[in-house]
Amino acid sequence: MSSEKQAPGQNSSQSFTDRILDFAVTLACWTWFIFGFLFFFSWAYLAVALFAKRPEAPFQRLNYYFFRIFFRLVRITAPRQKIEIDDKIDAIRSSVVVCNHLSYLDPLLLITLFPRQKTIVKPRFFDAPVFGWMLKKSGYLPASSEGRFSGLMIEQMETMGQYLKDGGNLFIFPEGTRSRDGKIGNLNQGAMKIARMCKAPLYVLQLRNTDKLFTPGKFLFNSRIDNDISIKIIDHFEPDYQNDPPSTAQLEQQVRQAFSAHQL
Repeated sequence: MSSEKQAPGQNSSQSFTDRILDFAVTLACWTWFIFGFLFFFSWAYLAVALFAKRPEAPFQRLNYYFFRIFFRLVRITAPRQKIEIDDKIDAIRSSVVVCNHLSYLDPLLLITLFPRQKTIVKPRFFDAPVFGWMLKKSGYLPASSEGRFSGLMIEQMETMGQYLKDGGNLFIFPEGTRSRDGKIGNLNQGAMKIARMCKAPLYVLQLRNTDKLFTPGKFLFNSRIDNDISIKIIDHFEPDYQNDPPSTAQLEQQVRQAFSAHQL
């Protein structure tokens, strides 16, 4: 039985071609991120900021549509990347949602799941020109409540209960940073504290394989590999806050058990 082997030159040529294609896909997606915003969405954000009495909800909906187009472009330019969303997620309302964290794409993907969405963002992003202004207008929360962020955090927390009652969702990555090996790290109790304070249901989502598309530490998308990205509900809790309220530690333990039972 004979076997065919690729010549070294063929391997290097294929590798070079793959890198060029990865570069083209990455460039197309991030071009939309910059110029799609400037030419198609910036005027809408500006109009809402100028004329809407309460711009928070319209800003969140614009974020929702903007990133849905971004991922539609990912699907078109990188067809070997399959993205499967649990149909039940669409029905989540008035809840605190926690999810594992693998890639910088994760928060963008979760924005596409909820027309009304808030999340917690690293403080340095609030200093970015335009982007920081959008985060504030969208009602997103800084990860720090110290110094100049204390007022913004207090303002958002004072209205969080009503926001959730009105059907909005708050999604949080309780690990606080991306996992490099897929294992769940230490969980920050912030999400559980908010759920308990606002008497909100708590949903646990699991993301898979976003890191294979956009690997931490790399600039280019891995667009040429076969990859199945998925996000699904792995558990949810609706505690009896009135008669038997759980402690924050109990909620954290339930969330950890859900993640451990579905370890990547």
